[in-house]
Amino acid sequence: MSHLLQVKKLCRQFGGLHAVRNLDFEVSDGEILGLIGPNGAGKTTVVNLVTGMIMPTSGEVIFGGEDITKIAPHKRAALGLVRTFQSTTVYGNQTVRENALRGAFLHRYPGMLASFLSSRHARELQKQTTEKVERLMAWLGLEQFADTDASEMPYGHQKTLGIVIALAAEPRMILLDEPVAGLSAEETDHVRDTIKRVREQGISVVVIDHNMRFISGLCDRLVVTSQGEKIAQGSPKEVLENSLVIEAYLGKSHATAAD
Repeated sequence: MSHLLQVKKLCRQFGGLHAVRNLDFEVSDGEILGLIGPNGAGKTTVVNLVTGMIMPTSGEVIFGGEDITKIAPHKRAALGLVRTFQSTTVYGNQTVRENALRGAFLHRYPGMLASFLSSRHARELQKQTTEKVERLMAWLGLEQFADTDASEMPYGHQKTLGIVIALAAEPRMILLDEPVAGLSAEETDHVRDTIKRVREQGISVVVIDHNMRFISGLCDRLVVTSQGEKIAQGSPKEVLENSLVIEAYLGKSHATAAD
């Protein structure tokens, strides 16, 4: 498999604090990669750097063979690199359908004047976009909520809606920041199955989460960071048995016992 995303020697300093230091990893086409580590490991900072929410102190981000290190977030999204956030980012007073349309208009917005004049092109594009969103909602099991305000759905389904919004933007890769935080076991299983179905469409996924059961049952590979540096990578089994990883999460005494 070719590498869709390459992170090379990525660094980010906040004053004297190295939030991310010399980080290297890659994500292949159609891969699910887990980015894990204890609290304060710099995981969300990495996602913010990759998606352009903040700029690195040094290093490179390569996506689809193109250096995107210094381009704006919306331009990265237009290239097919999209993300979700730790908290749900839905508009609670809008319907599920209206929320999903937000993502679809990234590539399908006809322009303000054409929309205002309701031109033939604008009407046709609106029809195509609505049909696409309807298919996405049905595919991920949200069709019964289409006309429901997003705030009235269960929290787990709001998380799924965040993924629908991202998918509506026609991504090549989605970065999910703690997609099952605060969810029940049943809701977590639903989100896990949703992510697997996304990968079946050839879309690469990067997942940050603290739920080891969820991560180990989902990801092809794991990259582990501690204090902003990569300390391990490999299959879930290899990583979760690594003494450096055990030490980072549980302390040196546990790592010694594991050895």
